[in-house]
Amino acid sequence: MKTIQIIILLLGAATFTSSCKKSTTDSTSTVTILSTPNTATVPDIYKKIYGATSITSDGTYVYIQSTGQPDHKSVYYPTTNSLYESFSGTTFNGNTFNKNPNTISGFTYVFKIPVNPQVASNHASTPLGPIGVSLNGVPFFNQYAGNNQPLTTEVVSFDQWWGHPAQNGDYHYHVEPLYLTTVKATKSSLLGFLLDGFPVYGPTENGQTVTNASLDAYHGHTSATADYPNGIYHYHITSTDPYINGSGFYGTAGTVSK
Repeated sequence: MKTIQIIILLLGAATFTSSCKKSTTDSTSTVTILSTPNTATVPDIYKKIYGATSITSDGTYVYIQSTGQPDHKSVYYPTTNSLYESFSGTTFNGNTFNKNPNTISGFTYVFKIPVNPQVASNHASTPLGPIGVSLNGVPFFNQYAGNNQPLTTEVVSFDQWWGHPAQNGDYHYHVEPLYLTTVKATKSSLLGFLLDGFPVYGPTENGQTVTNASLDAYHGHTSATADYPNGIYHYHITSTDPYINGSGFYGTAGTVSK
């Protein structure tokens, strides 16, 4: 009889151990109950991306979802949209505005960005399309209108906040996101992140306008910022080519899908 009772007790203990799924601690037990996999706390800095529809993390990457649609008015919204606003006159760098034929559409972007960015041993070139995400969820694009084609003729189509949509309707910024630097934040503020996890800051620092000459080949440098008082490598947006990023990602880039 004692033998049967011992077997029953052992079976019960095995069943209890194998059925544990939640993260709890019992002060009277040494049983470790595992947490749900692939979840981790999102670092506070990423919560500044107010245009995201969701932000999650697995501890290695942060996953930022957004529609990519700007929260500011634009001549590129359909006229029936409450954010439509007519625009004419002068746009980026004094150019006369010339509207392109495209209309803003929404997507389901997922930006997969490393939580702890690291300098890359081989600096990959930035692709055409999204290379990062701004605070309002709009993608950053690089300094090209096409393969190695400068933005010379494309800048005239930037709207009143210096963004525009591509043929498939994906709105984006190649240059300073004027709405963020003048309405939602300042010209020295954090404006978003590139896919390698390194932050993007505005065109001023410590009260001075940042120039390309003060940045490295990737359009960044390492120093303390308000968000990273211990210092971090970061990109700066400037008013001249290459605007946001130079010769590629400083770090190892994550991915983006839509």
